[in-house]
Amino acid sequence: MNSEVKVETKVVQTTKSKIRKRAKKGSPFSGWKENLAGYAFIGPMFIGTSILVLFPILSSFVLSFTDWNFVSGYENAKFVGFENFTKLLTNALFLKGLLNNVLLILAVPITLLFSLALAVIINKYVYLKDLFKVIYFMPFISSVVAVAAVFQVLFHPTKGPINQLLLKLGVDNPPGWIADVTFALPSVMLIMVWTGIGFNLIIYLAGLQNIPKELYEAAQIDGATAWSQFTKITIPLVSPTTFLLFVTGVISSFKVFDLIIVLTNGGPANSTITPVVYLYQQAFVELKTGYASAISLMMFVIILIITYIQFIGQKKWVNY
Repeated sequence: MNSEVKVETKVVQTTKSKIRKRAKKGSPFSGWKENLAGYAFIGPMFIGTSILVLFPILSSFVLSFTDWNFVSGYENAKFVGFENFTKLLTNALFLKGLLNNVLLILAVPITLLFSLALAVIINKYVYLKDLFKVIYFMPFISSVVAVAAVFQVLFHPTKGPINQLLLKLGVDNPPGWIADVTFALPSVMLIMVWTGIGFNLIIYLAGLQNIPKELYEAAQIDGATAWSQFTKITIPLVSPTTFLLFVTGVISSFKVFDLIIVLTNGGPANSTITPVVYLYQQAFVELKTGYASAISLMMFVIILIITYIQFIGQKKWVNY
């Protein structure tokens, strides 16, 4: 019995001595070479991010409280307090742009709906899956300027192929599309859906691969229909993917700029203007840099609030 106690005591003492040695080896100065190498790798990225991202954000925050344009130089900046924000919240054009952006958000769930349906069909019923992935992904990776130029031709009110087809089908007065105040914004939304399906489709297909096939097999044995399997198994289990795509899609809808600039330039009659287009006009056409900075700060706050609400609401419908 005494021998066993002695052996255990020696083991404990040996373990403690090893721990002390490792602690000494793990002091802050023992691995300075490895730390220096790590900082050397992240240093360029940190410096680039600070110069190209953090500094412009801080500068925009400061400039939002000034009356200034980038041509006159920093020394001519005039502090005006919250005057830019007061003008912004009472500006009819900015408020109209916010309303248009709310309507553009409606394109996000429509895109998700089509993407999920196509992903389920391709994943379960279609051969040559990789080919269809490439086909649907092509619009997403295509140049937005090129896509907008193509749809300018397609949506031409008199000579466009779409209206020519509608005329042959017996439609006497086809829509003016991007030249019509009523149809211009829906036309932009249609292009957003078309270009966004490919990316969402790829992400949904990856999410579907993680659903165990045994769940579907068990549901079939219990007599569940295809629709029941889709609503009771597929939708709940891809809800984290849906949440991710919905959050990123809403944020992306606030950044739609090049498509609108090339397609309509905010017209006709400001029917497709959005806050980011209005920001561009104020910053680089009117040269109101301080006022434009206030717009950017306001958009940052709005997107932050919307994203926070989404994260709060996801607790009720996302299944992790």
